[in-house]
Parts: sequence; structure tokens; C-alpha cells
Amino acid sequence: MLEIKGLSAEIEGVQVLRKVDFALAEGATVALIGRNGAGKTSLLRAIMGFMKVTAGAIAFDGRPLLEVKPHERPRLGIGYAPEDRRLFSTFTIEENIRLPAEVMKLGAPEIARRLDGIYAVLPELADLRHRPAAGLSGGQGKMAALARALMIGNRVILLDEPFQGLAPVLANRYAAALRTLRDSHPEIALLITESNPSLLRNFAERAYAIERGEVTEVEGGLAASSLAAAGMR
Repeated sequence: MLEIKGLSAEIEGVQVLRKVDFALAEGATVALIGRNGAGKTSLLRAIMGFMKVTAGAIAFDGRPLLEVKPHERPRLGIGYAPEDRRLFSTFTIEENIRLPAEVMKLGAPEIARRLDGIYAVLPELADLRHRPAAGLSGGQGKMAALARALMIGNRVILLDEPFQGLAPVLANRYAAALRTLRDSHPEIALLITESNPSLLRNFAERAYAIERGEVTEVEGGLAASSLAAAGMR
């Protein structure tokens, strides 16, 4: 479904991705593991069109994605939850969740249907829907960012470091939400970045490692990646 070949990208003349080859199949859950600054966020931003790509190609369902303008890519069913959440603090939680669908001019019945599905995955947010986003905890903000990505991401969800900064209790709640999402929407592909592979051991069937902008598939999956990370500490 999503295929990347020979992708290179740069920020202000500094190369941050180097000839990346990567594939994400429909319904797959894939982990992208790497230290801070290794290029995890850069790869997600390149998929969304927020990076200067200097070489290579990205295809989505066989369609050249680099030819699609960044603001049009969500219409293909790609949802993105950035690490910093980027919620509008004066909007309520539900207003933040609804926003991308309203920008895409989805009809009210379709938005309501999608909201019902989101609250089934994230029931905690249903109780908080009228609260301003400024009052959210870190974990609640991460869940709201996931919900906003789900509003439009009915094919692919890109999650950037979703567990970073979460206390163990909140991390467990977020993990439970991901399990519910995986069980209730098996058709959606998930690409999750993390610096700690052990956090994704129960979700991802495949793992890639990224270091200095170069991506390699990890043989043995997350178990092997976790052992390698433990050896580096």
C-alpha cells in the first residue's frame, strides 16, 4: 500500500534521510525504532509532504505521493499524530478532533459516524469532549492527537513517539487504546515510531531501525530490536 524507494531528504541543506527503502502493507503494524535525532520524525514528515525530498519516490496504492500536495494527502486516508500533538488550546477536545474532517468538508452525518467510532476506541475522550484542550494532561493530549488522526486516517495512521513522556499508568492506557484500535479496525495500517522498542513489543509484527537517516529491517522483529537496544545502554 505505502512503498518508499531510495528516499533522501534534507533540512536546510543537511541530509536527514538517506536512500530509505520501506514498505507498509494494508492492515500491518510496523515499528520504526531509533534514537532521538535518527530521522524517525523526518520520515513521517516526508510521507506527509512536510520535508524537502531530494531523491527517491513514495507511492500510495501505486500512486506517486510526491505529486500530491501536502494538504491533499489526508484525503487519501492518511492520518498523522505528531509527537508534539499540535492541538488548538482554546478549542474543545471534540472541536480539535472534528477539525480535519471539517477542513475536508465531510458531511455532518459522516463526521458523527466517525466520532462514534473514535469514542468507541477512546471512551475516555467521550467524557472529556467539551473540555478545552488546554486543560488536558500529557496522556490525554496524546489520545486526542490519535483521535484527530483517526478522524481522517481510515487507511494509514502515522504515530510519532506516542509513548514519549507518559507515566506508566498513562502509557498503559494509551497501549490499551491501540489494542482496541487494532482489534476494531484491522484494515488500518499503523506506523509507530519509538526510541524504546520494548514499548511496542505487543503491537508490531515488523520492525525497522533507523540510524543517521538510514533504514534497515530488523530480522527477528521487535524482540531482536529490544535486545540490541538493551546492549547499547
